[in-house]
Amino acid sequence: MPGGVTTESGESLDFLSGYFKIFQYEHGHRYSTDDVLTAWYGTQWASRVERAADLGSGIGSVAMIAAWRLPGTTFCTVEAQPTSVRLARKTAAYNGVQSRFTILEGDLRDATILAAEDPFDLVLGSPPYFPPGTATLAEHPQAIPARTEVRGSVADYALAAARIMATGGLFAFVFPTDQRERAENALVEARLTLLRRRDVVFREGDAPRISLFAASRLDDLPISFRNGSPGKPVIEQALVIRRRDGSVHPEYATVRLSFGFPPGDVADSRQSE
Repeated sequence: MPGGVTTESGESLDFLSGYFKIFQYEHGHRYSTDDVLTAWYGTQWASRVERAADLGSGIGSVAMIAAWRLPGTTFCTVEAQPTSVRLARKTAAYNGVQSRFTILEGDLRDATILAAEDPFDLVLGSPPYFPPGTATLAEHPQAIPARTEVRGSVADYALAAARIMATGGLFAFVFPTDQRERAENALVEARLTLLRRRDVVFREGDAPRISLFAASRLDDLPISFRNGSPGKPVIEQALVIRRRDGSVHPEYATVRLSFGFPPGDVADSRQSE
């Protein structure tokens, strides 16, 4: 990495994916497992990606992880918060990928924000999970829109994705499992078809907390996907992050490897079996 960009007061520089690092506020919005899994799921199931977009991109974590996995792909991100856009641009410069990134400041609900861009083969999104008034607000103002629907909901993300996707493109996103109906209704309203879904269990034995979704534009799919089998989505076996004893689950260890991180303590857990 060229580096050459340093942290400022209140910031940290942390490992993200492979040799990529990311600038974050120490007490603001920080990237999470949700972001990692969104990038992993989208890059796993998109058939071919020359151009990718990330909606409501925050500090750029989802797009940057995907960029590490797809070294030949160019990216366009859209984020409304100037403070997060500034961090994303610092991260792109530090990792030496400015030439692959167009980082836009704007509202994803604005149809003009990406109107001049060519269509995208892959659209990624990590929408906020909670309507206003249904969850405790984050303490740091930069983190509030990451949790609360300040500028649109999952429905707005789906509409934006449908608008900017290339023919046969894929929209991959994450949303709470207990709000799955909202996500599925958003896809229907945007004339997108759910192709596959995978629930995520953070500790073995618990109920899934988030789900990963992969969808394409209905009109781009073969007629069989619109009328019966194989039109029903593939529901994959839940991905377990940690075992009951707190050790990393073997499958998630391989997921970690796939985005350039050590597998965690999977070796120790095998020895204890």
